[in-house]
Amino acid sequence: MTKRSGRKARHATAAAPPAVNPAAPGQLGGQYRPLTEAECSQIYDTALRLLSELGMGEIPPRLMEDLTRAGCTPIGDGRLSIPRALIEDVIDRAPKTFPLHARDPNRTIEVGGAKVYFGTGGAAVNTLDRDTGLYRPSTLADLHDFTRLQDALDNVAWFTRCCIAGDMDSEWALDVNTAYALMANTTKHVATAFTLAEHVAPLVDLFNMASDGQFAKTPFVKAHISPVISPMRFGADAVDVTYECLAHNIPVSCITAAQAGATAPATLAGFLAMSLAETFASLVMVNVIKPGHPMIFSNWPLVIDLRTGAFAGGGGETTVLNAASAQIINWLGLPSGVAASMTDAKAIDAQYGAEKAMTSLAAALAGGNLIYESSGMTASLLGASFEAFVLDDEMHAQTYRTLRGIEVSEDTLGYDAITQAILGDGHFLGSDHTYQAMTRDYHYPTLADRDQPRTWTENGALTAYDRAKQRVDDILANHRPQYLSAQQDAKIRAAFDIRHPPRP
Repeated sequence: MTKRSGRKARHATAAAPPAVNPAAPGQLGGQYRPLTEAECSQIYDTALRLLSELGMGEIPPRLMEDLTRAGCTPIGDGRLSIPRALIEDVIDRAPKTFPLHARDPNRTIEVGGAKVYFGTGGAAVNTLDRDTGLYRPSTLADLHDFTRLQDALDNVAWFTRCCIAGDMDSEWALDVNTAYALMANTTKHVATAFTLAEHVAPLVDLFNMASDGQFAKTPFVKAHISPVISPMRFGADAVDVTYECLAHNIPVSCITAAQAGATAPATLAGFLAMSLAETFASLVMVNVIKPGHPMIFSNWPLVIDLRTGAFAGGGGETTVLNAASAQIINWLGLPSGVAASMTDAKAIDAQYGAEKAMTSLAAALAGGNLIYESSGMTASLLGASFEAFVLDDEMHAQTYRTLRGIEVSEDTLGYDAITQAILGDGHFLGSDHTYQAMTRDYHYPTLADRDQPRTWTENGALTAYDRAKQRVDDILANHRPQYLSAQQDAKIRAAFDIRHPPRP
């Protein structure tokens, strides 16, 4: 083979999709540690002191009985002390890794350790309209479209309903139609919220109908619950939901979402100590009710603008707080959940990009196992955007590539390749060493533009938003998965009030 034909063959190989994804989800975090070991210990000790000396308030009677039996003691004013020894025993016994099952086994992820996965969260009441560019109330149709859109995005590792269907007329209609949207449009692991405890059992029936009775064996839905209300008290309805979820083998993400300066201290260290204590209270509750049940330790530090009281999803404080939370949870060895990419921007603009990139990269580098709210959310979690989903998906790939780091080996050091280039052509273009690296080491974005200005102009001078809009158009027009068989869909519709029209 001549040198020219050899290069043509290599070019053909390079044009083919790489055999290995150079920026796959599940890369390892933990490189960024905003806290020292001593500072982690100080925050931890303060959290345990808060639970022992101040305790938790507003404990529902059923939980009061279970916690007292486990060794907690009343300390007056209706508060219950949770002793240090019990907390440390629960930490030791709690699961450190476990699968988050998907209906498609190839989409199951293992949570815990240092692996990082971006997913979704949120309960946006508004959707950024694709035609007007303005916000309007979110609908059930939006939820179905968001779900099937993200189903086609490889870097969104799991899906939590990202918007609230505001056109539902009851809490039950909202819960059941949300659950149906998840079953109909994706086979990734999904998460939802249960408004009331009595909704859990019938929705488990729906999940079994969607999986031919496999839900108990491989629970592919986790529950987002906030059983602790800041500052340091339980919420009765959410506690009831927790009991029901544990009874039905549903993994739980127990979310603490205090707000610095409002429901938690304004100082970052004090915030971390109190929110850690609150999430420990959830961990103790879950393991007292059902020892060893899978729980994501979801300590989500949230910030308000102290000048106005408005929630602030972007900024340096959110960045460092969520990174520190991930670091502490990983230091404890528990599966971590944090929140990032919660931009305050309303439009898809420079503020949007800066806030999302800064907060999500820091959370990933710190080792957050599950990074919630990181896809599609805008307007301080009040909004969701279709275009944001695909832009964030590309951002996640770049973050995964960053986490992957640099592999150092005899081959990657390339001594022979350097020698051949220097003594031969004087460059590395077209060499086997370069082509191998091209498909193994480099991620190539599809929305970011790398053309020369003249080429960019000739191609229509499109912005990233323009290209994202085209990508959304393509997915929504062509990706119409049928994840429920006709028989499953008919069975679900016969048993439940499903408002979304059946597909033709």
